[in-house]
Amino acid sequence: MENTDNVPNRMFSNKDLAKLIIPLIIEQMLTVTVGLADSIMTSSVGEEAVSGVSLVDSVMVLMINLFSALATGGAVVAGQFLGQRKNVMACKTADQLILFIISLSVVIMGGIYACRNFILNVVFGNIEPGVMHNAEIYLLIVTASIPFIAVYNGCAALFRIMGNSKISMNMSMLMNGINIVGNAILIYGFGFGVEGAAIPTLVSRIVAAIAMLVLIGKQNQVVHLSKHRHFRFKGYLIQKILHIGIPNGIENSMFQLGRIMVLSIVAGFGTSSITANAIGNVVASFELIPGIGVGFAVLTVVSRCIGAGDNEAARYYTKKLLKVAYASLIALNIIVVMILPLIIQVYHLTPETAAITRKILLYHTLCCVTIWPPAFTIPNTLRAANDVKYCMVVATATMWIFRIFCSVVLGKWFGLGVFGVWVAMTLDWVFRGILFVKRYVQGQWERRALI
Repeated sequence: MENTDNVPNRMFSNKDLAKLIIPLIIEQMLTVTVGLADSIMTSSVGEEAVSGVSLVDSVMVLMINLFSALATGGAVVAGQFLGQRKNVMACKTADQLILFIISLSVVIMGGIYACRNFILNVVFGNIEPGVMHNAEIYLLIVTASIPFIAVYNGCAALFRIMGNSKISMNMSMLMNGINIVGNAILIYGFGFGVEGAAIPTLVSRIVAAIAMLVLIGKQNQVVHLSKHRHFRFKGYLIQKILHIGIPNGIENSMFQLGRIMVLSIVAGFGTSSITANAIGNVVASFELIPGIGVGFAVLTVVSRCIGAGDNEAARYYTKKLLKVAYASLIALNIIVVMILPLIIQVYHLTPETAAITRKILLYHTLCCVTIWPPAFTIPNTLRAANDVKYCMVVATATMWIFRIFCSVVLGKWFGLGVFGVWVAMTLDWVFRGILFVKRYVQGQWERRALI
């Protein structure tokens, strides 16, 4: 990284970026560790349990992505207000964000409970009875965590926009501690099945959400919840939040919906493919951690630059952070490749499942360090600059054309099975990367003021 500490008119020094990015990467690592701990510990119960948990987790990831998107909307608005030095408006934005996502999350939680038979029997398709039984148990427990997922994501986004990513990192540590200890006690100590993975996950999310609410309510912070909160929606602020949040939410939700639909395809390949896909997703998520962390940093930095009207700084930091994403992804993925045999061994897989898992992860690693960064870092600059509708259209179109249709073509018609599904995913990356880079170079995003 070049030294910018003494360069005039730069909002963020190298030290500022490091203070923002490093906790974000650690937080993402800890978040993935929750899923990794669940899958490893659940594997001792059997492959049917791992498969059941992975299917339900795809729905939970949909929820996490939805509320992360809405939180991003609130964070971008608050960040642009901070860039304009309108701190009071940034705080009012925080109030509205938290109020809105709590209300929406309660409605969604109720909807999932009401439609759980549809989700299990129709969305997941024709799966084996043992997998279905485990999925049903896990779904009933973890669905209760949805409001707490919403609160955590909203508060975390507000802390990040202040440049304080250490708070959410510490909360991730707390969640991991509760989850891993709880898993060990319930699964290994009391002999629980998927309940032993689900209950600690629920408890950890409750504790983290309450702690985050308390912290974001402290009045000595630049952005905080109002001391005397009035539970009233303010239409003009909700509108600004949703201007970013709805397209981003639709994009994220459609993306995860696509993953769920792909899972129904994978389910038709048998338990070995479901298990390999589940483990592959956990490890692949780990491989992407630095890139995702840098992506959050792009949102924070660029939204402040846009709020201050400094498009040149927005371009400067986009290029700088893209280089950081590449360097960190390459470093981590070299390590993953080196320890891949150990990772596969930990899961106690059958030879067939182990072979499939190894194949898809080696392929994913190659694509992760080459084509992923432009496809997922550049669009965060566009989002921070309010160019969210373009991101939504591109991501949705490439998802349906490549991730879903090509999964059917390659997986079923060409007989590549679950590996074909992973190839289809990377085709999605290629085309969205091309379109996002083109949009960035053309510069339309520089003329889309929100505040």
